Amino acid sequence: MVSTLAEELIAHRAIEFGSFTLASGAKSDYYIDIKTAVTRPHLLSAIAKEVAVTYQFDVVAGVAVGGVPLAVAVSLEAKKPYAIIRSATKDHGKKNPVIGEVYGKAVLLIEDVTTSGGSALYGTETLRAAGAVIDRVVTVVDREQGAKEMLQKHGILLIPLVRVSELLNR
Repeated sequence: MVSTLAEELIAHRAIEFGSFTLASGAKSDYYIDIKTAVTRPHLLSAIAKEVAVTYQFDVVAGVAVGGVPLAVAVSLEAKKPYAIIRSATKDHGKKNPVIGEVYGKAVLLIEDVTTSGGSALYGTETLRAAGAVIDRVVTVVDREQGAKEMLQKHGILLIPLVRVSELLNR
């Protein structure tokens, strides 16, 4: 029986080896694919339960695309609202960068994978600009390549559910 989240991620092939270019532009010999792994209800539910019972928040938020299913699952588990941070500014409709009510709320941002922390920083800055109170980001997997340190410089604590070293050492 698979007992830890790291083992679940490995069992669901969330780590692949090869030659990859990451969103940050960096090259890597492995890829962490949480987006595909969480299409499996059991794994998505396990992540949502861990976050919902461990952390306090008024609203959970995710940056499109990877953070959205995670935010929705945590929202359903915690029975609290969620918000979506658009990955790009729209030039039509309401043009709001955040979908959902975050003003004056304690918001927890959830990410699928963090590398340099650029997406998490974008998400937290966008939420803060919308009036949210945010100082923590939960990531399913931290690639341990500078996100923690970069976010710390902006007063944001990065909380990984799994570190990539845990996946690589199995």
